[in-house]
Amino acid sequence: MPGGEARAADALAAATDSFSAVGIETPRLDAELLLAELAGTDRATLIVDRDLTLEPSVARAFSEAVRRRLRREPVAYILGSRGFRHIELLVDRRVLIPRPETEMLVELALEVGPTEVLEIGTGSGAIALAVADELPDSRVVATDVSDGALEVAIANARRLGLGERVEFRLGSLPEGSARFDLILANLPYVPDSDGLPPEVGQWEPEGALFGGPDGTDVIAEVLVGIGAAGIEAPVIGLEIGQGQGERVAAMLRASGWPETEVRLDLAGIDRVVVGRRSRPGVDA
Repeated sequence: MPGGEARAADALAAATDSFSAVGIETPRLDAELLLAELAGTDRATLIVDRDLTLEPSVARAFSEAVRRRLRREPVAYILGSRGFRHIELLVDRRVLIPRPETEMLVELALEVGPTEVLEIGTGSGAIALAVADELPDSRVVATDVSDGALEVAIANARRLGLGERVEFRLGSLPEGSARFDLILANLPYVPDSDGLPPEVGQWEPEGALFGGPDGTDVIAEVLVGIGAAGIEAPVIGLEIGQGQGERVAAMLRASGWPETEVRLDLAGIDRVVVGRRSRPGVDA
């Protein structure tokens, strides 16, 4: 090839084979995502144009990205971003990578149509910023116990132009009593004994993953904290893990949300528990 340029098709084939050899579940997809981003094109072009060549600088960057992926570093961390609903978020090892299932909490917000929202454990800011993006009349208070996570979330808010409507606070809960229309939280819910894929267990922040022996310790602590702080909301939505639905629903009923519903994700797994107060303003 002129100038030592490599064919994209050959680079993709080699990367796919390498990823398959180490047990990566989506080898071809991962290779295409990495190369498309680095080459400034799209996956369709990579697939259709068999004669597409790569500039030497792109080929070198792709080789380094492949090396990182072979160490099981997630694609989102390699690229430094992840799409979530209608927004693109910066992500790194200080925050969890937003999952499609978490969009169910944003969908709950769209159902409720809140003006004042509290999000607990914001991480990258995905939920808070998506809610602010899709509900222009809403204001969101978003908390996290991690300084590093809040740095990422604030950077995302500024980048998306949503910093005026999302207030980030360090800590589990805002100080003092307050009333919101909706509380949302994706708290750590993985049981301590669960084995995780290398992309998760070796790379994503442990403190945002594990929730005690059965995965619900952090959820229980936060619900107690909400009641103790005098924080009120007629509706609450919590992301959960497989088999936790009825247990967390019982926690919500005991915490002052008597009407509960367990929602399943597309795989049929418990994913969100919604609690409602029959009379808004009833004390927790």
